[in-house]
Amino acid sequence: MPHNALADGKRQEEDRTMDESAVIGQRVQRLRTERGLTQRQLADPAYTASYISTLESGKVRPSETALRFLAERLGTTYEELTTGRPARLATELRLALTDARRLLATGTLGEAAARFRELLAEAEELDLTSERVEALTGLGECALESGELTAAREHFEEADRTLAAAGEPLPRRVRALRGRAVTHLLAGELRYACYVLETAIDELNAQGLHDPDALVLLYASSIGPYMDMGAHARAAQAAELALALAPRVSDPALVAGMHRSVARTLLAEGRIAEADASLAKAQDLYQHLQTRTELAHCHWMRGYVHAQNSDLEGAERELRTAREMLAARSAALYTAQVEVELADVLRRQGRREEAVDLLSRLLEFGTDLGDGRGAVHAAGAHRLLGLIAEGDGANERAEEHYVMALALLERTGAAGDLADLCRLLGDLLRRTGRTEAALDAYRTGLGHRAAPGTTTLGPAPTPPPFRDSW
Repeated sequence: MPHNALADGKRQEEDRTMDESAVIGQRVQRLRTERGLTQRQLADPAYTASYISTLESGKVRPSETALRFLAERLGTTYEELTTGRPARLATELRLALTDARRLLATGTLGEAAARFRELLAEAEELDLTSERVEALTGLGECALESGELTAAREHFEEADRTLAAAGEPLPRRVRALRGRAVTHLLAGELRYACYVLETAIDELNAQGLHDPDALVLLYASSIGPYMDMGAHARAAQAAELALALAPRVSDPALVAGMHRSVARTLLAEGRIAEADASLAKAQDLYQHLQTRTELAHCHWMRGYVHAQNSDLEGAERELRTAREMLAARSAALYTAQVEVELADVLRRQGRREEAVDLLSRLLEFGTDLGDGRGAVHAAGAHRLLGLIAEGDGANERAEEHYVMALALLERTGAAGDLADLCRLLGDLLRRTGRTEAALDAYRTGLGHRAAPGTTTLGPAPTPPPFRDSW
């Protein structure tokens, strides 16, 4: 049976090759006839008329060298001769994809998504792998911004599978992998987001594929989940490596994204002025690129910087700008995160009623926060509502909000936020005379504290050998 199976497989492969040869032969004959050439005229000076006759009858599979020679003689392209597809169609599709990406950066998400869907259908009809992947990635990014995490993940996974099946190297797959990781991050699955990013980094370095664009994208993307998990030292290491790679990066959008992400680690270290400077660089680059969503992220992070520096008026101004820009693009989950930050600024300004109104509307009419999407944001909203209720003396309501926030965060792996909430709940329980319950809350919080520079994933990814390899 195994011998027969092997023989059958070999025959099937031979039949497929013969079919392809026959199709190519017919194509050569048609183009030769259309151009009024004899077999000898087509063959000269490299081949013979009998070879062209054999080729046109489908009895031989021509080599790439022969096909390129014949394509030139026939006034066509190698691609058209081998696939029957005019080369201009692929070029036009690539130009259309470039326009769609610009639309994603400067237009509305709905328009961009509709255009990417049209181009995906064209790429599939023409059987163009690279263009199909570009359309899938564009659709994934549209869905990511609008908060459709399941759809985004499906698009990114299909793009990655397509590239892997085509034997594309890992650097080509990085954008799809990064997209997958971000969908898990926004769904509150922080550890898995780190796992996807760290695995890709380790594979790149293990294979000697020290691609600067790919590594900067992965390192910058890992800073967010590291910070949310409380692994500040590991986030700082990723930021340091991203900064070291930045001079080798050819894509200014990646450099801008790196500066935005690095600012988070500078903030954690109390380096406010440096964080603001890093964000200013990113903002200048994104303004040049007209990438509205990333520009909004810069306003958001600058607002956070101002808040950390107790400039609450500046923080409110930047956060409101970010909120308007993101809402205009229907970037639902990002808008929710900015609104939580804005509510905290309003609370610190003494505008408690405004903060409560904003948070309540966010939880009631928002983007299904807490149901697998935006759990960290929903937990942040409940935490703030708990603080406000506690400040008003409504201890029972405050406890309810803290408990709801804890339930949301327990699925995410956001160690730092979990530890902070357990401390808040423990303090509240202790003040109301429930000492044993307070101790339980404190112990739970201690269990969620991450050792500096670590996650539950083991050692940090191996850094690339900068000096040795480049």
